[in-house]
Amino acid sequence: MSEAAEALLAALGGEQRSLASRPFGDEAARRWIEYRPRPRPGACFADLDRTARKAAHRLLATALSPPAYAQAMAIVALEEVLDRQEGWARGRHSNDYWVAVFGEPGRDDPWGWRFEGHHISVTMTVADGVVSPAPIFLGANPHRVGYAGGTVLRPLAAEEDLARALLDAMGPADRRTAIVSDDAPADIRTATRATIGGALEPRGVPASRLGPGARAALYRLVALYLDRLPPSLAAREYARIESGEQWFAWEGPTRPGGRHYYRVQGEDLLIEYDNTSDDGNHAHTVLRRPHGDFGEDVLAAHHASTPHAA
Repeated sequence: MSEAAEALLAALGGEQRSLASRPFGDEAARRWIEYRPRPRPGACFADLDRTARKAAHRLLATALSPPAYAQAMAIVALEEVLDRQEGWARGRHSNDYWVAVFGEPGRDDPWGWRFEGHHISVTMTVADGVVSPAPIFLGANPHRVGYAGGTVLRPLAAEEDLARALLDAMGPADRRTAIVSDDAPADIRTATRATIGGALEPRGVPASRLGPGARAALYRLVALYLDRLPPSLAAREYARIESGEQWFAWEGPTRPGGRHYYRVQGEDLLIEYDNTSDDGNHAHTVLRRPHGDFGEDVLAAHHASTPHAA
């Protein structure tokens, strides 16, 4: 990851390097998640040459497994589909993505980076050789492109289908407990907040209450999100949450096509999904760490082990 970040910075020159290379202490820019089409810190792909754009993609690939990287590339391509769908009115473009590196990769001090644009926000923080991988946001608009009753493209299909399989695997009582509202919220509840903390309480049904089939279905859903990471990073996340309780909550109708939302929540795990805009054809998904977003966990460990002058 550090080699890919260094290669990216080396491929940038002048103004683009100054935009992409930020101080690690710039908390406002570093602790940032924005999945809407808005201005954002970093260097824009539209202003980079081919070598630099390829270097940015290679950096992103260090943080995502091959299936998740494929999802991300499909989401980028959907910008052109969405622009056509909107009559070319907003000028959306598949080069409207930004990359930023915080601090100096390959050094002893903490550093990090982010790849971000409409419906993608991937942040990695590194301290003492340990990677803290959150938040990871992937969305899709449209969620589904269809033809003659079939599906042409649906990048976040598994994120919806596995949650529905979990509901189907529950008994009636657990299903009633899991469905906490008949109406879905307008968006994921954490939205673009830089800090979650303990503001979002677990709701729904705990894994410990589920039968074996439903519990296995919940673990498959959690694994889908953790497996957005390469195996070496995912293994650490699996080990970190394996002994904790996880809760599943659904909001909205359960019929396919209805506007719906779900979340999975643990002590330091938060998965959110919504498909509520555009009549249930516009999806948002995010993997977050309430106590570890933007490297809070590895930074705390780094500061605890590093002597500081009085």
